[in-house]
Amino acid sequence: MNLRRGSKVWVEDRNLAWVAAEVDDCVGKQAQVITTSDKKVSVLAKKLLLRYADEDDHGGVDDMTKLTYLNEPEVLYNLERRYALNEIYTYTGNILIALNPFAKLPHLYNIHMMEQYKGAPFGELSPHVFAVADASYRAMVNEGKSQSVLVSGESGAGKTETTKLIMQYLTYVGGRTARDERTVEQQILESNPLLEAFGNARTIRNDNSSRFGKFVEFHFNGTGRISGAAIRTYLLERSRVVQITNPERNYHCFYQLCASGQDAEKYKLGHPSHFHYLNQSKIYELDGVSSAEDYLKTRRAMKTVGISSEDQEAIFRILAAILHLGNIEFSPGKEHDSSIIKDQKSSFHLQMTAELFKCDVNQLLSTLCTRTIQTREGNIVKALDCNAAVASRDALAKTIYSRLFDWLVDKINNSVGHDQNSHLQIGVLDIYGFECFDNNSFEQFCINFANEKLQQHFNEHVFKMEQEEYSREEINWSYIDFVDNQDVLDLIEKRPIGIVALLDEACMFPRSTHRTFSAKLFQHFSSHRRLEKPKFSETDFTVSHYAGKVTYRTETFLDKNRDYVVVEHCNLMLSSKCCLVAGLFSSISEESSRSSYKFSSVASRFKQQLQALMETLNSTQPHYVRCVKPNSLNRSKKFEKLSILQQLRCGGVLEAVRISLAGYPTRRSYAEFIDRYGLLAPKIMDGSYDEKVIAEMILQKLKLDNYQLGITKVFLRAGQIGILDSQRAEVLDDAAKCIQRRHRTFIIWRDFKSTRIAASVLQAYCRGSLARNIYEVKRKTEAAIVMQKYVRGWLRRCAYLMLPTAAITLQSNIRGFAIYDNFLCIRRQEAAILIQARWRMCKYRLAFRNRQASIIVIQCLWRKKLAKRVLNRLKQEANEAGALRLAKNKLEKQLDDVTLRLQLEKRLRASNEDAKSVEISKLRKKLESLILELDAAKLATINEINKNAVLQNRLELSSKEKYALEREIISISELKKENAHLKGSRDALERKNVSLELALTKTQKESIDAIEKLQEVEQKNSELQENVKRFYGFSLWNCVFIGLNNL
Repeated sequence: MNLRRGSKVWVEDRNLAWVAAEVDDCVGKQAQVITTSDKKVSVLAKKLLLRYADEDDHGGVDDMTKLTYLNEPEVLYNLERRYALNEIYTYTGNILIALNPFAKLPHLYNIHMMEQYKGAPFGELSPHVFAVADASYRAMVNEGKSQSVLVSGESGAGKTETTKLIMQYLTYVGGRTARDERTVEQQILESNPLLEAFGNARTIRNDNSSRFGKFVEFHFNGTGRISGAAIRTYLLERSRVVQITNPERNYHCFYQLCASGQDAEKYKLGHPSHFHYLNQSKIYELDGVSSAEDYLKTRRAMKTVGISSEDQEAIFRILAAILHLGNIEFSPGKEHDSSIIKDQKSSFHLQMTAELFKCDVNQLLSTLCTRTIQTREGNIVKALDCNAAVASRDALAKTIYSRLFDWLVDKINNSVGHDQNSHLQIGVLDIYGFECFDNNSFEQFCINFANEKLQQHFNEHVFKMEQEEYSREEINWSYIDFVDNQDVLDLIEKRPIGIVALLDEACMFPRSTHRTFSAKLFQHFSSHRRLEKPKFSETDFTVSHYAGKVTYRTETFLDKNRDYVVVEHCNLMLSSKCCLVAGLFSSISEESSRSSYKFSSVASRFKQQLQALMETLNSTQPHYVRCVKPNSLNRSKKFEKLSILQQLRCGGVLEAVRISLAGYPTRRSYAEFIDRYGLLAPKIMDGSYDEKVIAEMILQKLKLDNYQLGITKVFLRAGQIGILDSQRAEVLDDAAKCIQRRHRTFIIWRDFKSTRIAASVLQAYCRGSLARNIYEVKRKTEAAIVMQKYVRGWLRRCAYLMLPTAAITLQSNIRGFAIYDNFLCIRRQEAAILIQARWRMCKYRLAFRNRQASIIVIQCLWRKKLAKRVLNRLKQEANEAGALRLAKNKLEKQLDDVTLRLQLEKRLRASNEDAKSVEISKLRKKLESLILELDAAKLATINEINKNAVLQNRLELSSKEKYALEREIISISELKKENAHLKGSRDALERKNVSLELALTKTQKESIDAIEKLQEVEQKNSELQENVKRFYGFSLWNCVFIGLNNL
C-alpha cells in the first residue's frame, strides 16, 4: 500500500472499531496518523486501510459493492451514515442488510410501497425487503425455478418482523381474491401470531425472541398464485418451559392464559407470580404489550387456521396443567430414596393437573414418584428421591409442551394444505444467528453448527455470483479461490469420529459424564487446528468458527442431548380421556425397549433436519437478508460500532467482502474510470481512442499488472485502486502547488506595497503618541505631590485614633477576667455539693446491698436443705423399682419352667394319645393363666419403668438446682469481695473530700486577694483615662496651631 503524507486512512480503535485518520508521516514500516479527534497515533503501515474522503460528503451508497475501497471500516461507516438518515436497508450485491430501527416506520410497509416494488427491477429503487421478496417471486415466475429467502441475525435484530414482511409481500403478489373468510393467504399470515405465542419469549436481548427455527414454504401454481404452504420448525428451546433466568420470560402463551380472565378462573389460574415455571423471573409484563389482547389474537388466529373450539379448549387445558404441574413439590418419604407430596398446596396442584389432563390422580403421582424397570423375572418398581421426582416432573412438562408445539405446526400445515402437485416454491427461512455468550451450552453449539452449514452455503452462493459476474464480462477467473469452512463441519458432524458422534456415543453409556466426553474429544482432536482446550478448564472446549472462537461448557451437553421418552409418561397421557392429550403420544411397543426410557439424540436429529434443509436450499436459488441489531439498549438512532461489526462478521457479510477481495473487488465502468483517472495521461486523452483502449493505455503507463478488462468494466485487484488514487493525488498535488506558488507571489507583492504606505502613516502616529506620553508624565508628577500631602495627614489622624481604641480594649479584658474568676468560684461550689450528694447516695446503697446479700445467703441455705430432702426421697423410690425388677425376673423363670414341661408332655404324646390330649388341655389352661400373669407383670414393669423415668427427671432437676445453688454461693463470695473493694473506695473518697475542702478554703482566700488587686487596677485605669483626656486636648490644640502655620 502506497502511503504518503495527507493520505486518508482508517485506523483500528478499541472502542470505536475504526476511526478516520490522516497520515502525518511515514517512516519505514511505521506510520504516524492524526485521527479526527486530533490524536496522534503511531501504527504499523500494514494495519491501515485506505479511506475514500469524497464519500464523507454524502449519505453513503445504497450498494456497498459501489464503495471505492471495499473493506470493513468502509462497510461499517456506510451503514452508519445511512442509518442516521433512517435508511435502514443497504445492499451488498444481492444481499440485503437490514438494521433494526427500533421505531415504527409505517410509511415503508404500506400497500403503496408494495405496489411500487411490484415488478420493479432489482436495484432500480432504494434497497428494501420488498425488493428481495419481489426479486425471488419474479425469478420463480420467469425462470420456473424454486427460490428461497434466508433471514438471519442475532436475537433482537428484527428477523421475525422481516420474515412477516416477506410473507406479507408474497401473499400480496401471489394471493387471490376469495369469498371464503379462511383463504390460504390469511391462514399463512395468521399462523405468525399463533407460532409467536407458543414459540417466542422475552430474552435479555429481545422482548419477542423466536426460540425455534422456522422454514415456511409457499407453493405456487402455474399462474404464480399461492396454492398451499408448509411450515418446518427446528430445535425448539424446551428447557425454557421449566427453567428461566431473570429478566427473561417463559413462552408468551402462559402469560396470555393467566391474563385471560374467565378462562384463567376456570382453570384455577392467577397471577404469573404464583407459578414456579413463571416466577423464576420477576418480569411478568412487557412494555406496550397487553397479554389479554394477545390472548384474543391467539384465539382468533387458531380459529383462522382451522382449530376447532374443542381443540382450543384442550390446548389451553394442557397449558394450565403444565403450570399446575410445575407447582407440585416433593419431600422425602419414609423409605430410603423415596418421595411424597410435600404439603396440601402441592396436593391441590396435583389434583388440578390430573383434572386438566383428565387422567387418574394416583397414576399421575405414581408416574412422578416411581419408575418401573422391566427385567426377565418381572417388573421392578423403583422409588425416586426428591431430585429425581422434580426431574421427572420437568421432563413431563417439557415433553408435553414440545409435542403440543409440533401438533400445532402439523395442524397449521394440514389446515393450510400442502400442494403436492406444485413445482414452484419460495421458502422463507427465519433462523437464529451466530451466538457467542459468556456461558455457551448445547443450544449455542447446535445454533452455531446450523450457522456453519448456512455460511458454507452462503460462501458458495457469493462465489457463484462472482463467477457469473466474471463470465458476463468475459474475464479469466479460474485461479480465484474462496475461504471454505468444511474442516469445521467435518469436526462437528463427520462420522464415525466427530463432536456429534462422540456426544451420541457418550450418551449411550449411563456412566459417561461430561468429563469423559471432553477427555475423549481432546484425545481424538488434540492436533485439530479448529479445536482448542481453554487454559483454565479441563472440560470446556473452544471451536474456531468462521465468525470467531467460541468456548462451550460441557456440563449440560449430555443431559440436553439425551431426549429420553419416559414410558410411564406416555402410558399416563395415553390413558387420558382428552382426545388431544392422548393423541400427542403414540403407543410404545413392548419389544422396543426393556428400559423405562427410550433414548433419542437431539444433536443427531437436528443434524438430519439440517441436512434436509440444506438439500432444499441447494435445490433453490437463494436470496439473503442479514438483520443487524444496531445497539444493545433497543433504542433508535444509537449505533454501536463494535457490536455491529461483530454481527456483520457473524452474518457473513464481511466474509462476502473477503470473497470479493480474493478476486477483483474494484470494478469501474470505462466512463467512470476515464473521468476519474484520465488526468494521469493527458496526452492520451487528447487522442481519439475508444474508452477501453484509453483505460488500457492508462493502466499500462502506470505499469499495473493483474488487472482485467471486461466488456463494460475495468476489474482491478485489491490495492490497485489505492495506487491509482495515489498517482492521481500526486498529479493534483503538483497542480495545486503550482497554483499556490503563483498565488503566494501575488499576495506578497501586494502586501509589500500596502506595508510601505502603512509605515509612513504609522511613524506620524508614533511621534504624536510620544509627545502625548511626555505631557502625561509631567501631569501625573504634579498630581502625585498633592496626593502625598493628603496621605501623610490621613496617616497621622489614624495613629491618633488608635489610642482610645487600645484603652477600651484593655478595660474590657480586665472586666472579663474578673467575671471569669467569679464564674469559676461558683462552679467549684456546685461541684463540691454534687460530690457530697453522690457520696451519701453511695453510702446508703452499700448498706442496702449488704443486707440484700445476707438475705440471699439465708434463702440459698434453706433451698439446699429442701433439695437434700427431695434427693433422699427419690433414692428410696429408686430402690423400690429394683424390687419390681426382681419379681419380673422370677416370673420369667417360671415361664421358662412351663415351657420345659410343655416339651416333656410333647414327648409323652406318642405313648398315650388320650392322656396326652387331657394333659395338653390342662397345660394350655395353665399356659393361658401364666400368660395373663406375665402380661400383668409386664404392665406393672412398664409402670415401674415410667415411674423410674419420672424419678430420673426429678433427679436431673435436683442436680440442676444443686448446680444453681453452687453458682449462687460463688456469686455471694464475689459480692463480698466487691463489698470490701467498695469500702476501700469509700475511704479513698473521704480522703479526697477532705483535701477538696482544704483546696476550697485556699481558693476563697486567693479570690479575695484577686478582688483587692482588681480594685487597685481600676483606680489606676481611671487615673490613666484622665491623663489620656488631657493628652488628647493638648494634641488637638497642637494640630490647630500647625494648620494655622501651614495656612
